[in-house]
Amino acid sequence: MIGTLVNVAAIIVGSAVGALIRSRLPQKYIDTAFQCAGLITMIIGISMALKSDRIVLIVISLIVGAIIGVALNLDGNTEKAANYLLKKFAKKDSNSQNSSKSRLAIEGFITTSVLFCTGSMAILGAFEDGMGQTPNLLYTKSVIDGFASIAFASSFGIFVAFSAIPVLIYQGALTLLTVYLMQFMNDAMIADLTAVGGILLFALGINIMRIKEIKVINFLPALIVIVVLSGIFS
Repeated sequence: MIGTLVNVAAIIVGSAVGALIRSRLPQKYIDTAFQCAGLITMIIGISMALKSDRIVLIVISLIVGAIIGVALNLDGNTEKAANYLLKKFAKKDSNSQNSSKSRLAIEGFITTSVLFCTGSMAILGAFEDGMGQTPNLLYTKSVIDGFASIAFASSFGIFVAFSAIPVLIYQGALTLLTVYLMQFMNDAMIADLTAVGGILLFALGINIMRIKEIKVINFLPALIVIVVLSGIFS
């Protein structure tokens, strides 16, 4: 879980820095950091995608997985769930007797918790970490979340740091689940799974670079499909 722990530390440190400066970080610095993160994510994706030479299985897995994801509307439902949490909190908070300062602090916590936990980068990063590989994706996510924490904490205050708690629980649970599942997989299955994950990472890098919007979450079922197909043909 080293990747998740680094991610948590980045959020805490970034929140502390943001609370100290109490002014928004210039957007040009945030944009530059995101561009660097996008490039690194794409490179990591390419290196992982080359782990397997069973191209046919990978292509079938991506197509079938994408069809399943679109049919279940995974991307849309994830966005709806995130918006529901934010709106539900805002409604409860507006009826409370808390001070405006307290409302601002709690709003910052909820917003950043949803931001840092929702998305394919957290899932794929935990998957990479659980497979025993160097958690490069979570390291990249840590950089992004660190800069985001500075920006949010400069507006919402130090309570943004508490969003590290749900990140630790969510990503940690996914990592441990992956560790458990790994004992039932052989080397060929691991290589195929890594390749599919790498392609999804490359797509994620395209999103971060804002080249084109790809709904990566809809492709996540491909990770399950490739395990099944790989197990059959192994």
